Amino acid sequence: MTDSGARAEGLRLHDTMTGAVRDFVPVRPGQASIYLCGATVQGLPHIGHVRSGVAFDVLRRWLLAKGYDVAFIRNVTDIDDKILTKAADAGRPWWEWAATHERAFTAAYDALGVLPPSAEPRATGHITAIVELIERLIDTGHAYTGAGDVYFDVLSYPEYGALSGHRVDDVHQGEGVATGKRDQRDFTLWKGAKPGEPSWPTPWGRGRPGWHSECVAMAHEYLGSSFDIHCGGMDLVFPHHENEIAQAVAAGDGFARYWLHNGWVTMGGEKMSKSLGNVLSIPAVLARVRPAELRYYLGSAHYRSMLEFTEVALQDAARAYSGLEDFLHRVRTRVGAVPVGQWTPRFAAALDDDLSVPMALAEVHAARADGNRALDAGDHDGAMAQAGAIRAMMGILGCDPLDERWELRDETVAAMSALDHLVNWALEDRAQARDRRDWAAADQIRNRLAAAGVEVTDTADGPQWELGSGVPNAEVVS
Repeated sequence: MTDSGARAEGLRLHDTMTGAVRDFVPVRPGQASIYLCGATVQGLPHIGHVRSGVAFDVLRRWLLAKGYDVAFIRNVTDIDDKILTKAADAGRPWWEWAATHERAFTAAYDALGVLPPSAEPRATGHITAIVELIERLIDTGHAYTGAGDVYFDVLSYPEYGALSGHRVDDVHQGEGVATGKRDQRDFTLWKGAKPGEPSWPTPWGRGRPGWHSECVAMAHEYLGSSFDIHCGGMDLVFPHHENEIAQAVAAGDGFARYWLHNGWVTMGGEKMSKSLGNVLSIPAVLARVRPAELRYYLGSAHYRSMLEFTEVALQDAARAYSGLEDFLHRVRTRVGAVPVGQWTPRFAAALDDDLSVPMALAEVHAARADGNRALDAGDHDGAMAQAGAIRAMMGILGCDPLDERWELRDETVAAMSALDHLVNWALEDRAQARDRRDWAAADQIRNRLAAAGVEVTDTADGPQWELGSGVPNAEVVS
């Protein structure tokens, strides 16, 4: 339930730039502008990728609940060295590779109930804005061309390192040695065209944008020269976000007033990454817990903390979510429909304190305990009040168990899980019939599955099944 009289009074956020928790004061009263560094769509998403989506979705929902008009921009990096390399290795066009994995990220965000962004710009759709930014930097002496590339002159910007705390003398961009650089601390704004790579025309020759320039141009395009909050994973503080600030400010923009960074999902103390091979894909995890349970798990830790993944922790989160769900179902069954109520003052205080979700969840579970006691005592009004508060609080956290999206999805997931078990049971019987060369029995099982609309295909990896495009046919001979 929205508190229509509230604004962001009381909201305090940890700003990476100052290293302190600051009162949130927006650029424009009643509005909040947020830019989140989105996916580089080089491969399929894992739970580490989507943690920032969940964490900052809570920020967005809380600002909306407090009455803010929120502009939320999440970009897509669809041109990048890794995208080009992986697409080439797979023998696929780079644009198809990027689009395929962009859809996978969108599906993952949607599965976890992350609100769609106000806009989701792609880097390749903003080449003109990127070129104009680089031209401004060249004209003001902060950038230069060399060997077909364009570089930012780090020493031309005295405040370089303010976000990350890096000393200029210790800076390493990780770009390797480049012949056109005046100083190896400089970073690439534009990459000169190479054979077989996509390129666009510019005043200094054909090429493609460097990673650090894309977000600066798109943030300016959608949020203006100064906006409220820039979000992203803590691994982006340096060099990506440091380099964004240098370009934006050198070009004359105020850029972001607050910098928020989420912690990693780790396994064995190491950041989850494809290079370490310790990834957990979204479909793999959703085979073990429901989407709302995974969202609850990913959002349960403080956004700035590391989230160490273990199967035990995942299942504990699923049980905690199910406990809330069970209470709401009990109230609905015994008392009646549960409308969304109002969150508690302690819940609001927790989120106002730099989005302290662990403290907010403690308040949610306290309400469940009070509600269960009220229900057991026959206090239906008390139980209903607590249930309504839980719905309001869990709605802010993005996983209200009685929200239609979760109830409908849960029914579908449960039905598909049951169907999977039944079909695999039938396929095991069919395999046994084939092993004993009882071809008639094997064909009969396959025909019965076909009659139910289940198509079976025998492959080198065993039989695979899928729901057919047509309707079940009751007249198929058994």
